Amino acid sequence: MPQYLSQEWLDEFVALAVDQPTRPGATVKIQYKVTGGPAGDIDYSWVIDEGKILEAKLGTIEGADFTMTNAYDDAAKIQKGELEATAAFMQGKIKVAGNMAKMMSLLPITNSPEWKALQEKVNTITEY
Repeated sequence: MPQYLSQEWLDEFVALAVDQPTRPGATVKIQYKVTGGPAGDIDYSWVIDEGKILEAKLGTIEGADFTMTNAYDDAAKIQKGELEATAAFMQGKIKVAGNMAKMMSLLPITNSPEWKALQEKVNTITEY
């Protein structure tokens, strides 16, 4: 099983996301910073085009639309479905810097049944 936040895990996430519906206008580059994990702080990025995850890589990305930063424990809870991302943001557990409108454009995706089903699929193959 791939370790959470490893490149292998990111590759599996992209592979499992191929059947996500097209979402016109949901095109962004996201930089994630997860702090305080077992392997230290981890930076990774996603490139999303029309709601489809085209790329997910460890490290930083040039020209990110926004950066999301949160603690490892909260990030893992969000991935496991134990904490809603929107609630975590409202509680200050996720910090966002950059284009807030772009971030808000993703809410219909992350709140969709298709996204929730993807999260469940990814959880079945993830080692935390």
